[in-house]
Amino acid sequence: MSAHPASFPADSLAAGLAAALDWWRDAGLDYDFQDDPRDWLPVEEPAGEVLEPIHPALAKPVAAPEEQKPQMGGPREDWPQSLADFTPWWMGEPSLDQGLTHERVPPRGPAHARLMVLVAHPEAEDAAAGLLLAGAQGKLLSSMLPVLGLAEDEVYVASVLPRTMPSPDWAGLLAQGIGPVLAHHIALAAPQRLLVLGQSILSLLGHEPAQKTAKLRLSVGQGQPEQLIEALASYDLGVMLEHASRKRGLWQAWLDWTARV
Repeated sequence: MSAHPASFPADSLAAGLAAALDWWRDAGLDYDFQDDPRDWLPVEEPAGEVLEPIHPALAKPVAAPEEQKPQMGGPREDWPQSLADFTPWWMGEPSLDQGLTHERVPPRGPAHARLMVLVAHPEAEDAAAGLLLAGAQGKLLSSMLPVLGLAEDEVYVASVLPRTMPSPDWAGLLAQGIGPVLAHHIALAAPQRLLVLGQSILSLLGHEPAQKTAKLRLSVGQGQPEQLIEALASYDLGVMLEHASRKRGLWQAWLDWTARV
């Protein structure tokens, strides 16, 4: 290593500076640093000169703003106020399926049913049959109802979505307003109890997905009496078809739930 700059004679300025630079260089400092930032590439427009605009072909494209989808259900004041009016609205309101053209399937069953069964969406076969849960999942439900002590005509069967939609984007649908539409549908149906078959559906009504039971306080509209509806959530019918243990789990949950309610 070079000698420390203090070892040079004071009158040897050039030699001292050279030695000082060597000393810092040997210490690993190769660059000059400043604490204050500096703009090394300032763009200065010459006085009196007007810069030509950038050619359109070279300009950076500006992304078009993402088109906002309409809120599901449209204006709240146009929503049906009775279950009889709900089905035509459900089958025709454009915003409910965001402009897609798949066949919709209506809910079925009586108002004020002993039980409302709610699934995420119709099966693929349901559109052709014109009947909600007309396929394998529906057969499973039909076989379960007598075990639960219920007849078919005592049950109102409905879906969160009007048409088949595998792997729905629930977060996106919630942002588009599916939650209030669903709550309105349940309030119009006014069942004694609600069985939710789908792990993500309760979250659309403001409840944690892990919750098994919930008390829903719903109203058709302002000034209408509030309804308290007990809800039980379980796996969807497709999962129960594949895993018999899920059916046993629903049966035990049903017994515990009906014993408390």
